[in-house]
Amino acid sequence: MNTVVRTRQGAVRGSLVDGVFAFKGIPYAAAPFGSRRFLPPQLAPAWDGVRDALTYGPTVPKPPYFPPFDVLLPEPVIAGEECLNLNVWTPDTGHAGLPVMVWIHGGAFRNGTGAIPTYDGSRFARDGVVCVTINYRLGIDGFLYLGDGNANRGLLDQIAALEWVRENIAAFGGDASNVTIFGESAGGMSVTSLLSMPRAEGLFRRAIAQSGAGHHAHTPETARLVTQYLAELLQVEATPDALAAIPLERLVVAQVELANDVIKRPDPELWGEVLVNLMPFEPTIDGNVLPQLPIKHIFAGAGKGAEVLVGTNSEEYRFFTVPPGLVDAVTDQYLSTIITAYGLPLEETLATYRALLPEGSRGDILTAIMTDQVFRIPAIRLAEAVAERGDTAYMYEFTWRSRQFDDRLGASHTLEIPFVFDNLHMPEYYNLLGDNPPQELADEMHASWVAFAKYGDPGWPRYDLKRRATMNFNTLSEVIDDPHQAERVLWEGRR
Repeated sequence: MNTVVRTRQGAVRGSLVDGVFAFKGIPYAAAPFGSRRFLPPQLAPAWDGVRDALTYGPTVPKPPYFPPFDVLLPEPVIAGEECLNLNVWTPDTGHAGLPVMVWIHGGAFRNGTGAIPTYDGSRFARDGVVCVTINYRLGIDGFLYLGDGNANRGLLDQIAALEWVRENIAAFGGDASNVTIFGESAGGMSVTSLLSMPRAEGLFRRAIAQSGAGHHAHTPETARLVTQYLAELLQVEATPDALAAIPLERLVVAQVELANDVIKRPDPELWGEVLVNLMPFEPTIDGNVLPQLPIKHIFAGAGKGAEVLVGTNSEEYRFFTVPPGLVDAVTDQYLSTIITAYGLPLEETLATYRALLPEGSRGDILTAIMTDQVFRIPAIRLAEAVAERGDTAYMYEFTWRSRQFDDRLGASHTLEIPFVFDNLHMPEYYNLLGDNPPQELADEMHASWVAFAKYGDPGWPRYDLKRRATMNFNTLSEVIDDPHQAERVLWEGRR
């Protein structure tokens, strides 16, 4: 059964299945190619008649994941130029005034799409929320720094999608004044970036940052290094025109080559703060779109008034070390190189983590350090920044452990996503869970996200600086999180 809704650009036809209306592949901005290449997003053209929105739209140019992640995280590649599109799931296309949740996918700012089946928003719609998933430009097209006034095009795409939501979501039953943005990994970093950006002010009311916060962005100096290395790799000038003349297929391959080089040569003199998370493509502190490092700007008052839910998985970095076998290949030299590259006190850091993990290998220690450094501490600082100024913040920790990879994967990065979306029934699209993941945990976690979007309260005490309340998603119990020794060593070492 189909239904028609009218947007500002024209009418769209969606489908109705089990009480949920789905509209897919709706363009929120014009195709970013040809004369619009490397420009901020432009208004999507209008159309006559009724446009079918029955299937996912084109995906943005992106490479496949590195093996084995290409198998662990399969994602569709859909051809076409109208890749700046979004998808909407709603229980009511009337004027219901329902809360809205806008999902910003992860993928290291290099991969991902809103069309991944795990992100199907039907369960949110079933529970009275209008759910939106978006595409935004990635890699070179979205985040390569191309000089003053030409940066962060992927973030500008996200803002354009949120502006589309503000102008159109009422026609899908949503309340444009009650929007929650949520995202994971690079999507969580995007959420925190948006929280800090003046251009995003007023476009959302609440924010959920999953396994990504506000500590990671390039300075212009580092962003120029990445651009210059890419230009040298391609043997062209580091200009928009020169890069636009390179076939897309070659640019996508060059992105992979550049990322490989970061991993092979972890030298801070070569890569600057890229080494913090090994991501050559991410937002740049350009002083305009992104005025300051997001966490610093939030501490200074940016995003005031927004309610925030933030958290991490307890063993995030095992996702990056266990499947490719890196956890068993870490040498003393590599471990020391990474610790030193972070500017941490080498002997104190090693002693602290060896005490915490007395049976742990060098790979286990590296994994624990990276989990704290890249994910856990930034999440805590974001909660502190919000709470310090009197706004509402909540924290969670996801500790359910997958038994995959001979029971070594643990509570790794990305594992919470199908629980949040209540999509455990899609194992063919997300095979990290193993057999019989606990549906009761998905029921609880999904319900908490819905409650936060509806009421600003996920169901446990808010975080404050005296009582650091965190919900543990596995035991389903509240804990009071006191900074452990490892956190103090890492944080003090970075300041």
